[in-house]
Amino acid sequence: MRITRVYTKSGDAGQTSLVDGSRVSKADVRVAAYGDVDELNSWLGLSRVGLVDTQLDEALGKIQNELFIVGADLASPLSIQVPRIDEGHVTELEHLIDLLLEELEPLKEFILPGGSEFGSILHLARTVARRAERAVVTLAAHEEINQQALIYLNRMSDLLFVMARVANKRQGVSDQSANFSARK
Repeated sequence: MRITRVYTKSGDAGQTSLVDGSRVSKADVRVAAYGDVDELNSWLGLSRVGLVDTQLDEALGKIQNELFIVGADLASPLSIQVPRIDEGHVTELEHLIDLLLEELEPLKEFILPGGSEFGSILHLARTVARRAERAVVTLAAHEEINQQALIYLNRMSDLLFVMARVANKRQGVSDQSANFSARK
């Protein structure tokens, strides 16, 4: 693919094209779903700026490419032939979660999102992954989708939670417990 122009003017009236060439409103639930995935991908890109943790950087780079597959998947009715997220992608996320969890103590209580800059950005990305998942659930209520894309996003938010904790631990920052009696 060669992109020679960024603007086409075809979206100026609030419509956009899907992979199959059909036109939909930019307010369509499908557009919202893949838009949230695009935002998640951007947050992961930001999280990698200056990252020296090779293991996490490589994992995040792979995930960013897979999120393009999720986006194409969501931008395409199931009748269209495009790369799709499959069970293998989900299994890889689960394996990475399990591997990273080996570094962490089990949680006994809720923790506050935050810590190091890297960990904080991953926590923020986790919340965007949750929003993307909700948008895909909304899309699935309107039309049939690839369920593996939904499962992938669910695991993604779990992975980002674990990655944020690992990132903080590797940078010497402890989890901070949530205080449910914070009023003084």
